Parts: sequence; C-alpha cells; structure tokens
Amino acid sequence: MATSRRIADEPAFVLHRYDWSESSLILEVFSRHHGRIALVAKGAKRPSSNFRPVLLPMQPLRLAFGGDAEIRTLKGAEWVGGQVMPTGDSLLSGYYLNELLLRLLARDDPHPRLFDAYAGAVHVLGSEHGEALQPALRAFELLLLREVGLLPALDMQTSTLEPLRDAGRYSLVPEGGIVEAGADQERSSLAGEQWIALQAAVDDPAPFGAVLRAAQGLPELKPQLRQLLHYHCGVATLRTRQLLLELQSL
Repeated sequence: MATSRRIADEPAFVLHRYDWSESSLILEVFSRHHGRIALVAKGAKRPSSNFRPVLLPMQPLRLAFGGDAEIRTLKGAEWVGGQVMPTGDSLLSGYYLNELLLRLLARDDPHPRLFDAYAGAVHVLGSEHGEALQPALRAFELLLLREVGLLPALDMQTSTLEPLRDAGRYSLVPEGGIVEAGADQERSSLAGEQWIALQAAVDDPAPFGAVLRAAQGLPELKPQLRQLLHYHCGVATLRTRQLLLELQSL
C-alpha cells in the first residue's frame, strides 16, 4: 500500500485562505520547493489552535504537510520571524503580488528563484523604505513574467531580433513584445540602454536586487508591465488594483 509523502521544514508564504468548515481553512500557499499548493488547516479557526496566530499573509513560515491528494493536510506551521506586517498601500501591494501568483502560477510547479524574489519584495513592503516600494513591485513583476515564460528578451526587438540602439525608444506591448516606439509613444517608452540594463539585471545571479536597482527612476515601466500582466491574466483590472482605486477615491 502506498504511503503518503510528508514534507517538513518547507519555506512558504500564505497567499490566500478560504473557510472550509466551521473550524478549518483551505490555504493557498507559495512554497519554495513545491510551488503553489493547497493545504487544509484542520481546526485552524478554533481559538485554541496553534495555527491561528501563525497563518498570516506576507509572513515567512516553515510548514510541514502530508498527503497525496490535490489538497494536502497541514501538519505544522512555524513563524520564521524577522518580518514586519505591511500596512496601508504596502499591504494592498502585497495582496496584489499574491493575486498575480494565484492567477499566473500553476499548482505544484516549483519556482525557487521566484520564491526568493517574493520574499525580497514582501521584506521591502514591510520596511520603512517607501522609496523602494515601486521599484520592488516592478522587479517582482518582471521576474514573475520571466519565470512563467511570458517575458520577451528585453535587449532586442521581438519581431526582428535586431539589437536595441542605446538612444532608441522602445515599448513593451502584450502582443508584440519589444517594439520601436512611435512618435506618439516616446514619452511612455524607455531608451534602448534602459531595456538592455533591465535584461542584464534579470539575468543577474541575484536578480531581485539587481532589477530593483535597475528599475529605480523608471515610472514609464509601470503601465507597460501592468498592461502585459492584465493581458496574460485575462482581466482589465485586477481585484486588488480595483480595491486600491476605490479606496483612493473616498
């Protein structure tokens, strides 16, 4: 008789949680070595549960779980510590990252480099370095697109494979990749040398920090990446983005 596999001491973050019964939860978890997985946390809603104060979003955890079904059983959860919970815009930004992972990652598909980038991003979100918030989001977006195979090479024109000119102006568009910007797009485009620097950062052995630095001072990058992400998610606006817009209008 086959025995269920037990995993212990697995680095992970909780992306989302659903009620499963009066006392239990279903968790969507992003783990370093097993990718996005679903776990049932039995009894987690009870006041006496050891899981109750631990299973929080954007907090580094070490999990133990077992089973061979699509939804496995959580056996243990330990808070690693050292991470402040984001608040305000940073908290909404963290939920935005979680929504991207839920929409774009297949189950049981490991992405350890992306896990490390996510850990770096939520660390920035919980810090007091507000100036790093936008570059951290751009870095994660780029690395997510790269990891799931949706990011074209940034140092060449996608249709012709011609290398970019340093002083040329180029845009990233959903169905065309990197294209030369028209006269009406120059203000929203990036210079060739900026795209080339971003490609070098994505290829860096420590890509999150490298892309974070390369993305600083590039506000034009945000709308282009958002358009590409919305295209691949199949939505006009993500739920967390819509919530942020509604709160800003109050």
